[in-house]
Amino acid sequence: MSESNTSAASTTKLKRSGVRYIFKTIAYTVLHAVIFFVVAGTLDVPRGWLYYGIYLGTTIINLIIIYKFNMELMNIRGKMQEGTKTWDKMILITWIGLLIIFDVVAGLDVGRFGWTFLNFNFAIVGIGVWIGANIIMNWAEITNKYFEGTVRIQSDREHQVITTGPYKYVRHPGYIGVILAFIAMPLILGSILTFIPVGVICVLFIIRTYLEDKTLREELEGYTEYAQKTKYRLIPGIW
Repeated sequence: MSESNTSAASTTKLKRSGVRYIFKTIAYTVLHAVIFFVVAGTLDVPRGWLYYGIYLGTTIINLIIIYKFNMELMNIRGKMQEGTKTWDKMILITWIGLLIIFDVVAGLDVGRFGWTFLNFNFAIVGIGVWIGANIIMNWAEITNKYFEGTVRIQSDREHQVITTGPYKYVRHPGYIGVILAFIAMPLILGSILTFIPVGVICVLFIIRTYLEDKTLREELEGYTEYAQKTKYRLIPGIW
């Protein structure tokens, strides 16, 4: 993280909206676990405890990292900001719905009926991918003080192009982490069926990446020049 970001993080105070974001994020994580176990009809689902335990644990760690290095993000993410693109609101609503579908499918598959199964070796791989995904996301979040939860041009915060850290290599590193985390979820749980909602979510975020990139090219000063230097959105050498 740059020196200016470090200085800003040390002087920023946590506001009520930031506290709301912390509690909302943890509550949302717990809610996913509740949906899974209710649908499963039993608490005796070791892979369920493994996944949702890791999910909750990394959520708390990520919150601590943001609190320490980019607290203003907590304050900003605590409420919907003016200027958020309508298409992004629709994508976020769809994403939330798909995550709930994921929990339901996982509960039915892993907990209740056992339709499909991936052995524990897949869980080990999934945990590795999950950790890598969170490292990438955290790197992007502590580098980019404009890393809000929605797509908008942050004129109220003097929005500027970020070119350091992971942004030297791809234009949307946070989405790499998000997509990798989604891929890890079925592996940790051991459910092949959950790759269906996960696949749809990944496509949704690829679309979001394209639309966000288009918005930034059209509306954020200096982004077109940045895109000419950093040519790839998500995968170096491919896209």
